[in-house]
Amino acid sequence: MSERYPIDDLDRRILNALQTDASHTNAELAELVHVSPPTCLRRVKQLTDSGVIERQVAIVAPEKIDARLTAIVEITLDVQAAERMGEFEALVAGEGAVLQCYRVAPGPDFVLVVQVADMPAYHELAHRLFTSHANVRNVKAYFSTHRSKFDTRIAL
Repeated sequence: MSERYPIDDLDRRILNALQTDASHTNAELAELVHVSPPTCLRRVKQLTDSGVIERQVAIVAPEKIDARLTAIVEITLDVQAAERMGEFEALVAGEGAVLQCYRVAPGPDFVLVVQVADMPAYHELAHRLFTSHANVRNVKAYFSTHRSKFDTRIAL
């Protein structure tokens, strides 16, 4: 388990601003959070160096580039030993269509969020990751028909 980083009110303001829009220049961010640009730059560097800020990314609207199919997939393994769970996580970590992977309890062992172009692409993925994997006992997939909310922010 990684060590927690103590964040104060300024860190919260910076993180909230960056979670809303990480494209701000340092000067713009400093003005938003009411500190000097050098202080802001130093704090962002500390938050990045400590791992609180993992990375900054662009969020692409899937419907703007292609008709994408989102699936939420429950996976139950035959053997739940730590080594076998790790093997499955390593398998899905290398798959670009798997956007998120969670170990969960109770119920299935994993919940995946998957995004593919269409149903044939999902079937190919399912065969590659689930059907041909000897330790996968059960797969249950739910296909999104409408996304009413999507957010990446963590409440601080």
